[in-house]
Amino acid sequence: IGRTLCDDPPFSVREGEFIREGFDPEVDRLRSILHGGKGVIASMEAAEKEKTGIRTLKIGYNKVFGYYIEVSNSFKDQVPDTYIRKQTLVNGERYITQELKDLEHDILSASDRVSALEYELFTRLRQELSGHVARIQATAAAVAEADCLCSLAAVAVKNNYCCPAVDESGVIEIHQGRHPVVEAMRPDALFVPNDTYMGRSEDRVSIITGPNMAGKSTYMRQVALMVLMAQIGSFVPAKAARLGIVDRIFTRIGASDDLSAGQSTFMVEMTEVSDILRTATADSLLILDEIGRGTSTFDGMSIARAVLEYCADPKRLGAKTLFATHYHELTAMEGTLPGVKNYNIAVRTRGEEIVFLRKIVPGGADRSYGIEVAKLAGLPDKGVQRAKTVLKELEEENGVQYVAARKEEDQVSLTAIGEGEVLDALRRCQPDTLTPIEAMSLIYEWKQKLN
Repeated sequence: IGRTLCDDPPFSVREGEFIREGFDPEVDRLRSILHGGKGVIASMEAAEKEKTGIRTLKIGYNKVFGYYIEVSNSFKDQVPDTYIRKQTLVNGERYITQELKDLEHDILSASDRVSALEYELFTRLRQELSGHVARIQATAAAVAEADCLCSLAAVAVKNNYCCPAVDESGVIEIHQGRHPVVEAMRPDALFVPNDTYMGRSEDRVSIITGPNMAGKSTYMRQVALMVLMAQIGSFVPAKAARLGIVDRIFTRIGASDDLSAGQSTFMVEMTEVSDILRTATADSLLILDEIGRGTSTFDGMSIARAVLEYCADPKRLGAKTLFATHYHELTAMEGTLPGVKNYNIAVRTRGEEIVFLRKIVPGGADRSYGIEVAKLAGLPDKGVQRAKTVLKELEEENGVQYVAARKEEDQVSLTAIGEGEVLDALRRCQPDTLTPIEAMSLIYEWKQKLN
């Protein structure tokens, strides 16, 4: 292959120019004629001048006669017998020779002939290689497998992956797991790792609440990716991991429609969910993101609850499920359905500002912070204020108390001195929502109070 084909061949074998220079003498000759026709004619003209001694001899071309040799009248008597008179002019004569006609044929047909010859050589090469197909494919498969394993090993070393324990326990236990793509695409930002525990019976279904952009989808996807990576034989982006084998991973993430088939976004979502519930088994892993959001609030909540109950019920499905939702009413299922656990993505608010901590903590979120996220997205201030007013009116009409953004001071003030007050403040403290500096400040202040 290396001797026959050039290093950078064209897209199609019909285009020519893919046989390596020096492989076939005839291909090289035709190419030299094709690419250097004028040079070949000039060389022949010089050779004829030297052979005949006619200094005014020249080789020309026209569309009627093709290539010809022109000799002036003063040198007609020196023309060799091999020259064939073709045309008489006022000042001279024009002749042709067999050698010149052969060269003309080569020049005019060189392109077609060299393309056909190259394709013939390629066909011969292909026929010869066909006898070695099994060995070549086996070698290619071995190289591909080695390349894949080397790539997995290189990325594991570079990004500090761990070797997971893969077993048939049915448990997914991950310590300080990370998303392999997100952390690689944002090397300038600190990726916040998260723990995961999903048992065969306990904590089988996780209801994840929290605002948009907080990291719910990233967290669910990283769990699914780590399960997939472990089962193909790769290390995983975590400090430690024990991953029970799953038979399939099902996802329902994102919004899409199929207008050409007459299916709306909600119809596509429901079709995919129905396929998942019919196909999944108790050994499957389900990633469901905001089921029911494409219809009215109560319809969507009813569908989401029904799907959640179906997934959690061991008699129906009982699969390990990560279920992200903005229907906070579903968090009440933790106490009513076995195996269901509430989690939320922690956020911190200072006045009307919201900071995403990217940390998943036990418990349900109190609200979705949709208006704060809209403000971050650049919604005009008048629109933000109007949205708050409408939200308050709607919640009052429905008998729901408006939950304002909690104002959290940078430090907790301990007004009383004594061990009891420090313990009380410690119980109220949420370490997952504190920055390292805030935590150090609190510890220093409590130490002062105890002294």
